[in-house]
Amino acid sequence: MSEEKKTLNFLEQIIEEDLANGMPKQNLRFRFPPEPNGYLHIGHTKAIGISFGLGLKYNAPVNLRFDDTNPAKEEQEYVDAIKNDISWLGYTWANECYSSDYFQEMYDWAVLLIKDGKAYVDSQTSEEMRIQKGTPTEPGANSPFRSRSVDENLSLFQGMKDGKFKEGEHVLRAKIDMSSPNMLMRDPLMYRILHKAHHRTGNQWCIYPMYDWAHGESDYIEQISHSLCSLEFKPHRELYDWFKENVYAYSSEKYPLTPKQREFSRLNLSYTIMSKRKLLKLVEENIVSGWDDPRMPTISGLRRRGYTPASIRSFVETVGVSKRENVIDVALLEFKIREDLNKTANRVMAVLDPVKVVVTNYPEDKEEFLQAENNQEDESAGFREVPFSREIYIEKEDFQEEANKKFFRLKLGSEVRLKNAYIIKAESCTKDENGNVIEIQCTYDPLSKSGSGTEESLRKVKGTLHWVSVKHAVKAEVRAYDRLFLDEAPDAHKDKDFMEFLNPNSLEIIPAFVEPSLQTAKIGERFQFQRLGYFCVDNETTETKLIFNKTVGLRDSWGGN
Repeated sequence: MSEEKKTLNFLEQIIEEDLANGMPKQNLRFRFPPEPNGYLHIGHTKAIGISFGLGLKYNAPVNLRFDDTNPAKEEQEYVDAIKNDISWLGYTWANECYSSDYFQEMYDWAVLLIKDGKAYVDSQTSEEMRIQKGTPTEPGANSPFRSRSVDENLSLFQGMKDGKFKEGEHVLRAKIDMSSPNMLMRDPLMYRILHKAHHRTGNQWCIYPMYDWAHGESDYIEQISHSLCSLEFKPHRELYDWFKENVYAYSSEKYPLTPKQREFSRLNLSYTIMSKRKLLKLVEENIVSGWDDPRMPTISGLRRRGYTPASIRSFVETVGVSKRENVIDVALLEFKIREDLNKTANRVMAVLDPVKVVVTNYPEDKEEFLQAENNQEDESAGFREVPFSREIYIEKEDFQEEANKKFFRLKLGSEVRLKNAYIIKAESCTKDENGNVIEIQCTYDPLSKSGSGTEESLRKVKGTLHWVSVKHAVKAEVRAYDRLFLDEAPDAHKDKDFMEFLNPNSLEIIPAFVEPSLQTAKIGERFQFQRLGYFCVDNETTETKLIFNKTVGLRDSWGGN
């Protein structure tokens, strides 16, 4: 095998083989086909990345097709959110398509299948059909309605379409093989009655195609060359091909290309659930604030939390394409956002648990503006000015009256450097009636200002602290998010509900002080709070209330996870 072929993933190898066997390159066409019954989540990013990535690699069109065949669960809100998420990730689709665009054509094909004796109307209850279908080890039994005449089937199917029957009264089934070892081939449902308005077609239809029928025929109508889907659809491939081959007999002149279904492993992430139904439950029961809650694994939730398109694309690329199911450690996703924000996020100072420091030998009426580098990883980021005055805030945990030699922060009688400012020495502290330190008295070395070039400014001390000037501090609300679930696989327990593993401490709201440069921060802007982590301006921020979401810490706080 050539080195070039070794570097191709198995889907690319399939495409290369098809091209080598005579498929014209201009026939390549891919699609991403979400059902608009919820928001896209991190699991979908793999399928998005695969299809759109192949489109970019082969300069081939990629359709965004909404498989909108269940009006009971689908909404325009989800359509709009999906389009927004895919655009935000940086992908552009060739055509915006809907399975509902093809309802009439699919209906016409269903009529032809009835006429050819390959489909029939079944009037059993759903429970009767379930029993009659058999088991994986025992063949099914034919429906008592399987031998209906073509005319009777046509008449009933027309009546279903015309709204003459109640939901569940009749269904249309393909007539294949009730003894097939693949249970999906045992006369699968093609249409069911649903008296519900569709978000696009309104009340035009009261019968709706089942997924297996609509999905494959939509691929066929759009002339998709390679229908790529996750591994749970591998058993569906036989049925996909059966529908495709039978409809091809009616429409080969109009639609000469027949799609090829191939499967890849899903993206499973630790400490995360990927079921839209279960995510909807979290929303409906107000466990989270909505689909875009920063604890949610939805793309909109990740965006609001501060994740970047580049970090998510890099994550998907690192995960790669495989045929075997596995669980990816969420720590990899967190590593990717740290890696990206380390290069792109400006450094600022914020204090989340403040204690006041008074620099006793600094003039009371003096203030000065110190130069601070925005991002040492990016020279073009430039500098900003940070105000300094006699009173500042530092983090409570950065001070101890007495500490061992390994404590390199502020303690009585020792020195630390204030970031971008001076070296200070703790002289004394004031406590409240409970013994809590409420103020620290320090002195500073006026010759030690960072960047001044003096010998004192170059003096090394072991600790460096972030701080905010009391006089200039801006109040902010910090929302510190943690993982929503405490269990690595919250929905993998047969004897327990996934809700039992919710993390009761997944959100902590913290009043904080930030440096004044953040007063003009825009919604969505990302920053590194020095020594604390990466934070993003939340979309609930107003002119009078500044809100930051914690994206991720500077290090993996879960230690080994």
